[in-house]
Amino acid sequence: MSIEDQHTDLKSLRTVTGKSADWEALAKDCVCFANGAGGRLLIGIEDDQSLPPAGQVVPPEVLDRLRKRMGELTVNVQVLPSLQRAANGGEFIELAIDRSPGVASTRDGRYFLRVGDTCQPVLGDDVLRLANERPGRPWEAMDSGVPRGATDADKLAGFIQGIVASGRVKDSVKEKGADALLTHYGLANDANKGGTLTRLGVLLLGSTADRRALGTAPLVQAIKFDERGEKINKWVWDDCALSPVELVDAVWREVPDFRESYEVAEGLYRRSVPAYDEKVVRELLVNALVHRPYTQQGDIYLNLHPERLEVVNPGRLPLGVTPHNMLHASRRRNEGLARVFHDLGLMEREGSGFDLIYDRLLSQGRPPPVPEEGTDWVKVTIQRRIAKPDVMRLLTEADARFQLPQRERITLGVLAQTEGMTARELGAVLEAEGGDALSVWLGRLVSTGLVLTSGKTSGMRYFVAPDCLRGAQIDHKTTLSRITPHRLHALILEDLARYPESSSADINRRIGGEISAKTVKRALDESVGRGEVAYSGDRRWRRYRLSGDGSKGQMGGKFS
Repeated sequence: MSIEDQHTDLKSLRTVTGKSADWEALAKDCVCFANGAGGRLLIGIEDDQSLPPAGQVVPPEVLDRLRKRMGELTVNVQVLPSLQRAANGGEFIELAIDRSPGVASTRDGRYFLRVGDTCQPVLGDDVLRLANERPGRPWEAMDSGVPRGATDADKLAGFIQGIVASGRVKDSVKEKGADALLTHYGLANDANKGGTLTRLGVLLLGSTADRRALGTAPLVQAIKFDERGEKINKWVWDDCALSPVELVDAVWREVPDFRESYEVAEGLYRRSVPAYDEKVVRELLVNALVHRPYTQQGDIYLNLHPERLEVVNPGRLPLGVTPHNMLHASRRRNEGLARVFHDLGLMEREGSGFDLIYDRLLSQGRPPPVPEEGTDWVKVTIQRRIAKPDVMRLLTEADARFQLPQRERITLGVLAQTEGMTARELGAVLEAEGGDALSVWLGRLVSTGLVLTSGKTSGMRYFVAPDCLRGAQIDHKTTLSRITPHRLHALILEDLARYPESSSADINRRIGGEISAKTVKRALDESVGRGEVAYSGDRRWRRYRLSGDGSKGQMGGKFS
């Protein structure tokens, strides 16, 4: 199993030895880590492996050569190579790269950034943005000037209790005293260096007055709107009395809309479902609090509309993360705060929070979240009502039978809410580019028969097996809304035999208006490509007929 992540990458030993050595590619990777949170390159371990080849020997001169070349090819990059021996006896190099206090680059002026487990180039205006987001010291580690002993007693006791009770913290950490825990989590400077709280320490454990003095402590507003967009209620947490950890519970507890429910039909019975899933709302709040820029003022808004919830956060997404890659990209803006939230069990492991939101919403038959980014804000929208109640039964039964991992549940949930999707359409929804990336999300869905396919290569189409839909008793207006490609093809040919020179809209209306126009048009294009159907005219004036009816016109772009 590969051990590559945001802080670790694997490289073949060939990268630094022999004629195949690629020092420039290695310099690029070092710049990526230096501009991120730092990391390490394990040189001598192949991709998708966890150990070097047994008996592998690293030439002794390589370490000095590696240190020298990285110094020649990079700017503001500090590396420390060391020779390591794996359990199988194979040697490899561990190249540690520190987080750069300034902006790192290659010697020829190129900039890169580590996002998730990939290295991305930084171009144009984003270079200035990278410089602005990288102070010499992170905001969390800056000295607040508040004495170490000025913590709020209740908040400190709650923090210690949460760490001791956590299943994510090592016993050696739980055994530390209060002072040692403050230092361990970066909440206070060492007693020998002044013994003051860091800004992160004030944010989490300081008094109300000290937290307010920071100037950028998070303020939250929940605003309820009616059908006309008029404000009808408001809840505000703007006195800085609560830490970010406490705000999550307070917002969930004090907004009554989060405890509302409604009924959905389930066969002969009706089932009560919550208007909003608690885990989804909490994860959205945690993301807003942990990933916001604490160097920028601005309130967090929860806009409660009759049919949706919008969570709006000040600032932009971390550099390298976009609304189109949030399922894959992972870059923490506030490392210390994220670490505390994770160890307290308030957030998922790195890079999996948005996956959880997708999983929970799609498993309940709700649409996926919709992220958006503006000039100085980020918004995530989720729907209040369940769009496809029957999908819940399908996902529950499929998961119980096959124990689906999270990515397979997400993919099945996406497909269950549609008539089927091409590989390109499915890849766009799942932010998976290329066949290899999509196959990771499909997993065993095709081999288990939950998902069927039609077509080939770029025309490959995925849809939920009709037997699975019937087994879950999913009731649609008509079976034509889930029609198989073969059945649709036969209906089109039969219709054109009776009504030649028909438009796509006329064909759609006669064979079943519940079938999407896009699906009918795609089937017509495939029939034209096979030479079974011809057409004349273009765009809205295009008319179709069977290619063997003897009339003149175009077929697949040529005259018949």
